[in-house]
Amino acid sequence: MRVTIADVARNAAVSKTTVSRVLNGKGEVDSETADRVRAVIAELGYVPSSRAVGLARGHSRTLAMLVPSLTWPWVGEVLQGVADTVEAAGYGLLLFTCNRGEVSMAQFTSQVSARAFDGVLVIEPENTLRSIAALHRQGLPMVLVDDRGQRPDFPSVSTTNAEGAAAAASHLLTTGRRAPLVITGPRHFGCVQDRLTGFVGVLREHGVTQPVSRVAEGDFTVRCGQTVIERALSEGVAFDSVFAHNDLSATGALHALRSAGRRVPDDVAVIGFDDIPIAAYTEPPLTTVRQPMRAMGVAAARRMLDHLGGVVPLEAGPTVLPTEFVIRLSAPG
Repeated sequence: MRVTIADVARNAAVSKTTVSRVLNGKGEVDSETADRVRAVIAELGYVPSSRAVGLARGHSRTLAMLVPSLTWPWVGEVLQGVADTVEAAGYGLLLFTCNRGEVSMAQFTSQVSARAFDGVLVIEPENTLRSIAALHRQGLPMVLVDDRGQRPDFPSVSTTNAEGAAAAASHLLTTGRRAPLVITGPRHFGCVQDRLTGFVGVLREHGVTQPVSRVAEGDFTVRCGQTVIERALSEGVAFDSVFAHNDLSATGALHALRSAGRRVPDDVAVIGFDDIPIAAYTEPPLTTVRQPMRAMGVAAARRMLDHLGGVVPLEAGPTVLPTEFVIRLSAPG
């Protein structure tokens, strides 16, 4: 059940008018009472609807963006797409990270009411989904970015992960590679499931089985790509190609293969996923599946702004943007 301003007033032992004054930064409330009201707001997780905030003080014309970490290699592209769109519409943008999981989310939630965002854009809420879902249920306008279509109850922007991986598999088969080693990301990620399904599905259609020995779970880092290749070589796993679920893992695989004296692409072809800037400058340049990161940021911001502007309702379900297969020298055609 959604928490209301009446619930906050009752728990703080004040009137609804007093709660409203605290929410809207009015100066008529003494500091002790204001602190008590804010504490109750944080405890109950109260989020005023954008309509209520607009009626009380006019829209803030500010969006919040919650990201997992600024160190993720593609987050900057998504942010740039969001910032370009938001600024062009005359809105401001406040940025938050959730590096510390639920601790970060608790701090973020406590600021939602005080900052009076008109809406929130969220990247990758894998470790904070419970808190995100609570805010969504309480009426905070929200669009998820890159949720991979795994959560249909949220408005979201996703990409064609399965199709992108299928394109990688088709390319390897076309070039005569029939024993790929797959380096996934964490298995609980929706994108990992989609990419593995799309890739293995194409192999199966062409009579190629993918044994468990040639599927290794990674963590999307350069180091995991190196480690998987080193382990596979030491254990005598036979493979003629590598499909890594992101470009960082693929980069690690390239390093390990070179160190082991394996030639790329002559001995082993390598394909990544994302097309982050470094992909064009690895040795050799990396064949990969391009995700339209900046366009995803634009699409997420546009959905939110269209909703706030009364153009369309913010309905659940994904806006899906296509991936693109990019051929470079690590797996030429």
